[in-house]
Amino acid sequence: MRFCWKVLAASAVAVLALPALSYAANCTTQAELLAPDRDALSAAGGRLAVAVAQQDFDSLKAALLPAEAAEWNGIHGAVEQAAPLLKGGQIQLRNIYLLDATAQLTAMDTQFFCSNASGSLTVSITLRSLPPGRYAVVLADATAAPLGGQMGIILAWDPTGAAAWKLAGLSVRQGIFEGHDGVWWWTHARELVTQEQPWSASYSYDAARWLLVPVDYLSSPNMEKLDHEQSLIKNGPLGAFPLTLHDGDREWKIDAVRLDPSMHQADLAVTYDSTGVTDPAAQHTEAISVLSTFLKAQPALRGSFHGLWAYAMRDGKRTPVMELPMGQIP
Repeated sequence: MRFCWKVLAASAVAVLALPALSYAANCTTQAELLAPDRDALSAAGGRLAVAVAQQDFDSLKAALLPAEAAEWNGIHGAVEQAAPLLKGGQIQLRNIYLLDATAQLTAMDTQFFCSNASGSLTVSITLRSLPPGRYAVVLADATAAPLGGQMGIILAWDPTGAAAWKLAGLSVRQGIFEGHDGVWWWTHARELVTQEQPWSASYSYDAARWLLVPVDYLSSPNMEKLDHEQSLIKNGPLGAFPLTLHDGDREWKIDAVRLDPSMHQADLAVTYDSTGVTDPAAQHTEAISVLSTFLKAQPALRGSFHGLWAYAMRDGKRTPVMELPMGQIP
């Protein structure tokens, strides 16, 4: 069994939906779980969430699924990066989903549909290259943490030896930017639409999406609603790139602009075609010129986001140059 561990700023696993999916799988939501399953998953998920928050590497390593032993260094790094996101909070479980893929014959991309008793609400979970077996997803929050840390933990049932639920995947993401949670950013995005600020609105929807769910493999009706609202924005960044901007006699080509939470702030990352300067001072001068020109084209972004990252693109290589708060960009 192998899961894909990716060490990012605050995320250790990204399991993405791919075209070929298995539907020979079942999901049971927390409310529908039998008491023994609910108690066992709550206990296992709670212990692991607390261990992440306390940086208890011994407990995490002991609970690791044997098939993931080779990934320990990546997990260790991801847990270290999670520390500031969870600091000052109390761990509280949010949701539990029990996933049954025992009917699968081989590892495959698997989609689970998790519906409540009435069938009125369905959450979908998509896991990549999933071997046959029983799994669970546990979502937890570090309540009252200044950065609103939240976790998504994947558990796998290990029947070998002392049968138990083991750690098979982990994602930790912040839930607050600039003192505001995802619901605030969603409401703010709607306000910006009415104020005819399409670029600020679109990236505020991105911020809301990032903050509301700690994992990339879960989709809910709320997220689908958010996606739909964002898709209706006219004259926004969707489809605007590559974007050519003029700065006097110079011309800058901007390849992409995206949300960048790597500094735990609501920043935007601007990727542009560099002229190829290599001297650090010249690189900074070029980056400031690009960022300034971009903000002159989209001045409303200053009021909604903390700052901009400059990423220089040259010969297919993307290089981070600098991050500047909005107030330091001319």
